[in-house]
Amino acid sequence: MKGVIQCGGKGMRLRPYTTVLPKPLMPVGSKPVLELLLKWLRRNGVQDVYITTGYLGHLIRAVCGDGRQWGVNIHYTEENEPLGTVGALRLLREQLDETFLVINGDVLTDLNLGAFADFHHRQGGKLTIATTRRTIETDFGIIEEHNNRVTRFQEKPTLTHLVSMGVYCMEPEILPYIPDGVPFGFDHLMACMMAAREPVSIFQHGGLWLDIGRVDDFQKVQEMAWDEQWPTFETRAVA
Repeated sequence: MKGVIQCGGKGMRLRPYTTVLPKPLMPVGSKPVLELLLKWLRRNGVQDVYITTGYLGHLIRAVCGDGRQWGVNIHYTEENEPLGTVGALRLLREQLDETFLVINGDVLTDLNLGAFADFHHRQGGKLTIATTRRTIETDFGIIEEHNNRVTRFQEKPTLTHLVSMGVYCMEPEILPYIPDGVPFGFDHLMACMMAAREPVSIFQHGGLWLDIGRVDDFQKVQEMAWDEQWPTFETRAVA
């Protein structure tokens, strides 16, 4: 399969670090997260990679080049204006002519892409979302009410949700839903597909997933790297 890594964002959640480095080049130990992503793709059999760039894209090109040092073939797109989380896929409509993967440039996971793609094909739809469960601690007392009277009160509850991992398996037939040259987010794509009653599948992953765009996850992955647990993660990713 072909893989698309989305690297056009400004990384606002990691400011001020991302004022000088694009988020995919943020270091994890001694390596940029994008290098770890590319190695993960290669281990999972993906060799043709398209990197969508915008903010500080010239730095990404300078670091990654054509990808030969990692055994992959890298091609780039350039956004003159931000196109949102999936808008840049329209720039690749000629190249994405078979089942393809889309990965946010700020995630690290041990997801088995072969199993993910097999599941997607068995479902028979145009889009499958890799998901995981995340526990969220709220800072407020949560009130439920009816006719202005409290029916339930929870003091700072811990809530568990199924969340998108920022890893997707798609078919080329999804591209006509994405307009040319305007910002278009994954939420817009989901709204269009649901309005058209197109089935969207989810693949539930129980392993490792970190969103390094979040400060907490970024700090956690640094602790893994400096505690020399990162090679364990890379070994798990091969399995």
